[in-house]
Amino acid sequence: MRALWTLPLAIAAVYGLLLVLLWFGQERLIFLPSKLPAEHRFNFGADVHEVWIDRAGASEDRVRLHALHLRLPAPDGVVFYLHGNAGNLDSWFSNAEFWRQANLDLFMLDYRGYGKSDGRVQSEAQLLDDVRAAWQQVAPPYDGKRRIVFGRSLGSALAAKLSVEVKPDLTLLVSPYESLVALAAEHYAWVPRALLRYPLRTDEAVARLANPLVIVHGERDEIIALHHAERLLARAAPAAQARLVRVRGAGHNDLQLFPEYLQGLRAAFDAVPVR
Repeated sequence: MRALWTLPLAIAAVYGLLLVLLWFGQERLIFLPSKLPAEHRFNFGADVHEVWIDRAGASEDRVRLHALHLRLPAPDGVVFYLHGNAGNLDSWFSNAEFWRQANLDLFMLDYRGYGKSDGRVQSEAQLLDDVRAAWQQVAPPYDGKRRIVFGRSLGSALAAKLSVEVKPDLTLLVSPYESLVALAAEHYAWVPRALLRYPLRTDEAVARLANPLVIVHGERDEIIALHHAERLLARAAPAAQARLVRVRGAGHNDLQLFPEYLQGLRAAFDAVPVR
């Protein structure tokens, strides 16, 4: 009898240990930052400027967040871009010429621990507070111009949640997920949902949007399947007048290589009236 119980108990112990490790270490699975030295120089053009967002708080929470800001002479507005879960601004701040031709300034933030940003991500609330602080710093000069909130992959939930609060002229979600809970259930079915400390409910946010919403998704996305975008489209509030742009043949990491992707973005921008 003792031998019969040994194997199940061992399996239960290992499973329990894995859940404990996942609870305390899930940031290492979700966030994959690459650091940059303080002396690193970006090569995106003289009109791209480094910007800092100072986050006040308890002594251990006082950090500086780093961002890049493409500033044109007379822009029609600004795109507030929240990037994916890996890398840093050196890899994400691409296609600067596309934004110049669209006559839109581009502001892109590195989350805590990414690039030159201090600290590390410790909670969803902290992450959202950082995004909100960055918006409050960059958005005011664009009053009266187009203000677009753009979220790609990880950034899609952050963009949707921010848009509910600030009501931009357009919300763009690229390769979005219904929620991190739903995505985790597909990739890690053995993990209890209650264990996830970063639910990142994009679906709940789009259901409350009061501004136009455009979703862009690759039809062959192998990381976040197309049905996430389709479910978000179905959940979107009527006021969002949501539409979905499907990019034929595109996956998750090569989406930007397809002409239909940039064409979809440009069409979405052009649909926003110039104030």
